[in-house]
Amino acid sequence: MDKDLGVVIAAAGTGTRMKSSINKQYMQISSHPVLSYTIDVFDQLDIVKQIILVVNPNDINYCKKEIVEKYGYKKITNIVEGGKERHDSVWSGLNKIFKSLKKVAVHDGARPLLMPSLIEKLVSEADKWGAAIPYTKPKDTLKSIDGDGFVKETLNRATIASIQTPQVFKLEQIIKAYEKAYKNNSFGTDDASLYEKYIGRVKLVESDYTNIKITTPEDIQLAELYLKKIDTDLTD
Repeated sequence: MDKDLGVVIAAAGTGTRMKSSINKQYMQISSHPVLSYTIDVFDQLDIVKQIILVVNPNDINYCKKEIVEKYGYKKITNIVEGGKERHDSVWSGLNKIFKSLKKVAVHDGARPLLMPSLIEKLVSEADKWGAAIPYTKPKDTLKSIDGDGFVKETLNRATIASIQTPQVFKLEQIIKAYEKAYKNNSFGTDDASLYEKYIGRVKLVESDYTNIKITTPEDIQLAELYLKKIDTDLTD
């Protein structure tokens, strides 16, 4: 694969559901910050040319000293202030990606257990289709509910996917999608939803359940267990 992938890591969230004074990206998993695991995967991947970190304005100096400089990351070219909403943060990051690059991956800073093989699969599919995103099949029964707390209907799990990041796009196309979204003031809950709305179809790539997003205190414990399993699998 060509070395033509830029990466935007969205790490500007405060994580109110974590109920901690420390932003979730900087909480420790096995003695290292969550964000360091996230960056590691991309920084060590040959196809990655550039990484943009988007963080809370109050965290820029901390992130520079305690994450980027401390761990010696080489591919981070910019640490950018996050915006009011997630799409504002991602847009700020996209504007710093080298225009010579063909593709970009947008990833949640709070997803530290990403596997390199998944990134490579997504990049390969994005080459073919323009956009590719990871998904898992729902394990639980899913139901649509009304505003009064009653079930409206049971949904067919075969037609539903739980979506993760990184989401990989041809750079020129996702930039066009964002430009149209700002022009129409109409956004979505993830980057792929903008692509779907303004550009075209998005290819699904099956992921696994270890690629969790750190959201609640229980997720830290779960991530530590998954990390031990990953380390064991790699050494066997």
